[in-house]
Amino acid sequence: MHRRTLLAAGALLPLAIPALAQGRPVRLVVPAAPGGAIDVIGRLYAQRLAVRSGQNWVIENRAGGNNTIGAAEVARSAPDAQTFLVNADIHLMGTRVVRNLSYDPVADFTPIARLATAPLLVVGHPEQSRARTMQELAAAMRRDPRHYTFSTSGAGSMAHLAAEGLKRAVGADDAVVAHYRGTAPAINDVVAGNVALMVAPLLSAQPLVQAGRLRAFALIGAPARSAAMPDVPTIAEAGVTGIDFLLWYAVWGPKGLPAAAAEALARQLNEIGQEAEIARRLLEMGADAFTTDTPAAFAAFIAQENVKNGRIADLAGIQPE
Repeated sequence: MHRRTLLAAGALLPLAIPALAQGRPVRLVVPAAPGGAIDVIGRLYAQRLAVRSGQNWVIENRAGGNNTIGAAEVARSAPDAQTFLVNADIHLMGTRVVRNLSYDPVADFTPIARLATAPLLVVGHPEQSRARTMQELAAAMRRDPRHYTFSTSGAGSMAHLAAEGLKRAVGADDAVVAHYRGTAPAINDVVAGNVALMVAPLLSAQPLVQAGRLRAFALIGAPARSAAMPDVPTIAEAGVTGIDFLLWYAVWGPKGLPAAAAEALARQLNEIGQEAEIARRLLEMGADAFTTDTPAAFAAFIAQENVKNGRIADLAGIQPE
């Protein structure tokens, strides 16, 4: 390698040397299909890591099993800084939605850092939802909870947990939650009027709201209103409390990854998130870069998420299939 390339890789040397010495690229496993948020975010960061480190970072899409097939691939990998996982919050729910899972989502991975967060939007079919505001929707759900089916992108997703939390927060425990294989079919059934409601990613729902095909009721997981949808209140502004669910995306390594390698990669990911172009691209997706994480802070966050999500999962009776 040229001296300039070595200097550029300096901050990543504990991470880079094993793969370089073997002449192999670093694998970033995406446990979802190409084109989705996890894949797009993973590719953004992989491209910048390649430039910064002088290494070749290769995206491998291993979709299926509620994001568990790709995660299992990383769990089986050697902790040699050559294989990493980029996944969303659903990673933590693996054992709750997949029976006899081959790995432990916490014990078999080394947390590196969160990359981005994104809010959720409560949306409904303009006619089937029978309301114009979140307050009206909450009252209607209490009167007729069985009418208000929620579609979700899959069991154990953050949108699923948020829907389960929302129906309980407004006193409509009997509302049904129906699972689909992905955000697109779930939101399409709301647009078609086959399902009344959905808690959807902001990026997926915003164009449909602006086109009048969906009605937006409240923003979940955001401390303030979105500049892209200033007329939509936050869930707290709408008078519903105790709903604290936020989409997030992060990177993990296999269990046993050396602390120096994990910390070096976390620093690089934080710095990449601070780049203006990366922040702009994420904002276009309805997401905000997370730029202050460490492996220790991420591990503590995971512990808190497992407690919160586990409480909702137990109330909802989520069982592995």
